[in-house]
Amino acid sequence: MSDTTPPPATPSPLAPQASTEQTPASDPAVRDILVGVSGASGMPLAVCLLRCLSAMPLVRVHCVVSQGAHAVLQTECGAGPELLTTHASRVYDAANLGAGPSSGSWWRRGAAPAAMILVPCSMGTLGAIASGATRNLVHRSADVALKERLPLVLVTRESPLSAIHLRNMLALREAGAVIMPFSPGFYLNPQTLEDMLLHMCGRIFDQVALPHTLGRWTG
Repeated sequence: MSDTTPPPATPSPLAPQASTEQTPASDPAVRDILVGVSGASGMPLAVCLLRCLSAMPLVRVHCVVSQGAHAVLQTECGAGPELLTTHASRVYDAANLGAGPSSGSWWRRGAAPAAMILVPCSMGTLGAIASGATRNLVHRSADVALKERLPLVLVTRESPLSAIHLRNMLALREAGAVIMPFSPGFYLNPQTLEDMLLHMCGRIFDQVALPHTLGRWTG
């Protein structure tokens, strides 16, 4: 018998690999909010919303940016996805359909279930979610939120709307989603674009039951 130690076996590329995803320590007081960003106009609102969420001490921000959003972000903000993802505790690759938000159990890790805000929501993304034909993690995450009956806010950006768009919106509303077009209000007398974005963010936070101090109409 030879004394030579055989070389270690080379792992098969098909063998299961250890996950590199780090799961944050569970804190029942912290709520997970997933922000999906698709390729529609309205990137300044997505930036503002993520910035506001990251300042909330009892919110853990997750973010997934679709490939289509990259070009729009460059056009509207002159920046790459890091302008968005810098505000998130956890960032997911939109092509990774095996990431945490693809599973219903991910959404119920804390004392309060997670919620998803899709901002901006393109009509292509709206149609994919309405049909159940999920092709990326943005679509799949929204699909899971619906099947788990958890908060899903779709901040749509398109005008005018076709009959197909309207039917898709109705289908998703009936499935439990909140359809919230990016429709700024003027009753608080906004003086800047930032004022309008913050007001819209406050209205979105109301839909997922997040307390905030942003302006609202008091009558």
